[in-house]
Amino acid sequence: MSVDAQTVRRIAHLARIAVSDAEVPPLQDELNAILAFVEQLGAVDVSGVEPMTSVTPMAMKQRDDAVTDGGYAREIVFNAPLSEDNYFLVPKVVE
Repeated sequence: MSVDAQTVRRIAHLARIAVSDAEVPPLQDELNAILAFVEQLGAVDVSGVEPMTSVTPMAMKQRDDAVTDGGYAREIVFNAPLSEDNYFLVPKVVE
């Protein structure tokens, strides 16, 4: 995959970056080099390799999945202009 000058201008426009005509060819070369490197990564055999979330082994602190608060939904919706079955009723905003 290669990036042409028009694509560089479109990317710059989407990123809200002002790019002069003189800056387009170097950016085009840089983007093409990045994409070539990414294509090389696709050739690496990663079968049997577990996905990593960190380079060091870590265990997330876990707690019991228990309700520690709540049980007073009626009090929460008491001052709401409109409510039904302990849910807030709001006007429809999307057709």
